[in-house]
Amino acid sequence: MIVSRDVPQISSSVPHSARMWDYWLGGKDHYEADRKAGEQAREAYPGIVDIARTSRALLSRTVRYLISEAGIRQFLDIGTGLPTADNTHEIAQRIAPESRIVYVDNDPLVLTHARTLLTSSPEGATDYLHADVNDPAPILEGAARTLDLSRPVGLIMFGIVGHVPEHAKALSITRGLLDGLAAGSHLALYTGTDGDPDLVEAERRVGEHGGVPYRLLGEGQVRDFFADLELVEPGVVPGPRWRPEGEVTDSPADIASLCGLGRKG
Repeated sequence: MIVSRDVPQISSSVPHSARMWDYWLGGKDHYEADRKAGEQAREAYPGIVDIARTSRALLSRTVRYLISEAGIRQFLDIGTGLPTADNTHEIAQRIAPESRIVYVDNDPLVLTHARTLLTSSPEGATDYLHADVNDPAPILEGAARTLDLSRPVGLIMFGIVGHVPEHAKALSITRGLLDGLAAGSHLALYTGTDGDPDLVEAERRVGEHGGVPYRLLGEGQVRDFFADLELVEPGVVPGPRWRPEGEVTDSPADIASLCGLGRKG
């Protein structure tokens, strides 16, 4: 198990995005501050719950594509969040038991649940790294203890780049991570966007209640992350529209989220 030895104490009085996400998904690992901020956001934007749920479905489709069609057997999942049904390693190892996964998050409460993320198949491996996305070098160093970085890796960044206040910094972090990965690696990115004014208001309310602000991106900014990558069809699209399975119904995520998958050459 890979963890930082200098782990801050859990603050139950300050809302955290991972715990608010857990609340919206119907989980139990959150505090009163998270519920209060989560309700304020949901009042401003009821569709936030649908966005949370559609993002989980997108994760499943993305990992299955990477396993079955891209041949990826290693994953670096940054911004893991609290364990829920069908975590990355469960999806991957269901198809390819030898898959190896490293999870990364900086919420101490996620760290306390890390053992749930370490239930690997005997053939594969999982590890958890308590680290900050703003400092990518230790992430690559820690991931190399479990993953072979000379071979392709699926870099998963769902709901994380908006936590970096400056767009140029978010791009630099992502490119720095990709620079440390082999050719054939893939970037899977999902984020909230500024396409719906109600979501913009919901994020403002979260900030008012002490939550970590989330920077909503425009379409051009999302495309920036794939500038040097080969986009997998259908390109940069709303989360529910990326390789859907079955009938696709209208969703708030259609105007409030974007995602993409790009291959490093």
